[in-house]
Amino acid sequence: MVDDLKKGLEGVLVAESGLSSIDGDEGRLIYRGYTIEELARGASYEEVVYLLWHGHLPNADELESFTAALNEEREVSDDVLATMERLAAADEEPMAALRTAVSMFSATEPERDADPEDLEASLRKGRRITAKIPTALAAFERYRLDEEPLDPHPDLGLAANFLYMLTGEEPDDIHAETFDQALILHADHGLNASTFTSMVIGSTMADIYSAVTGGISALSGPLHGGANQDVMEVLKEIDESDLDHREWVEQATDEGRRIPGFGHRVYNVKDPRAKILQERSKELADNGEDKWYNYTTTIEQYLSEEKGLGEKGIAPNVDFYSGSVYYQLGIPIDMYTPIFAMSRAGGWVGHVLEYQEDNRLIRPRARYTGPQDAEFVPLDER
Repeated sequence: MVDDLKKGLEGVLVAESGLSSIDGDEGRLIYRGYTIEELARGASYEEVVYLLWHGHLPNADELESFTAALNEEREVSDDVLATMERLAAADEEPMAALRTAVSMFSATEPERDADPEDLEASLRKGRRITAKIPTALAAFERYRLDEEPLDPHPDLGLAANFLYMLTGEEPDDIHAETFDQALILHADHGLNASTFTSMVIGSTMADIYSAVTGGISALSGPLHGGANQDVMEVLKEIDESDLDHREWVEQATDEGRRIPGFGHRVYNVKDPRAKILQERSKELADNGEDKWYNYTTTIEQYLSEEKGLGEKGIAPNVDFYSGSVYYQLGIPIDMYTPIFAMSRAGGWVGHVLEYQEDNRLIRPRARYTGPQDAEFVPLDER
């Protein structure tokens, strides 16, 4: 038995997967063999979820059937809506509200008595979760604004429909396409903390609702899912400062302040997803306000070239540009991580079901470092 300690399981192979692959040195991400650039620019989020779940891109008939099935599952129960309203009134965190909503979805699951080993039933449950998350999230935000939630729009895809339910207005093509791309970019990313959490839960043959709820819980931690929110907070701080944005970043780094959105556990070069979102940020800037794009590009240039982070393998990750892109789309800052979860649900479901096809309970061990021969003292003598 190997006794080497690998803190955080770094570099430890625990499973095989056909869903996604990352080359951190080349800055390459693929889903099922397709580069993220090809998928982001040529496919829809629905197509990508189908790819992750079924192993191939859908043809026109398959996509139509899959999209129709998702659309039929968008509505959430009155109990879920009432809970979202109460949580909004209590000023609950959006990620906690989402965790509660997904857990509640199982109460109306028509196949909740299905055998845990019936992976086709689990896949249908995963489809319902993926379809309902946008509705519950948008309802929570509407309640926070003292507005009634909107019913899903029958003629809009998942991305555009979420923006509609969130804002009350149908998004234009640029906004809808940008958000759809963002969902694609976040759909899967290897065995990150939240995906692995979902797989651990799935390995017990718990239902897919439990696995996705666990994924949401893991993603809510600040070391995993909140960096894009941190990036936007910094950009707003720059905007409110009396300093020019270049002067601000120079002063901040001279003071030893870390700028969020730089560096990644896997990538040693610029995250390929960041490159795509940078392009979308530029397009949004060309059609509206350009200061956020100017801020991010200036920071990247200064840190990468003049501070030499690029030479050290510390480059912009996806969060560095997703924060400003979401802000340009009119999305509240504390909704960024829940949107991450909304997208990643497709990856969580895919990984759990893939693992369960050849399931083995995930059960690592820890090296014991406590005392060996402690003497027990009865309670009345302590």
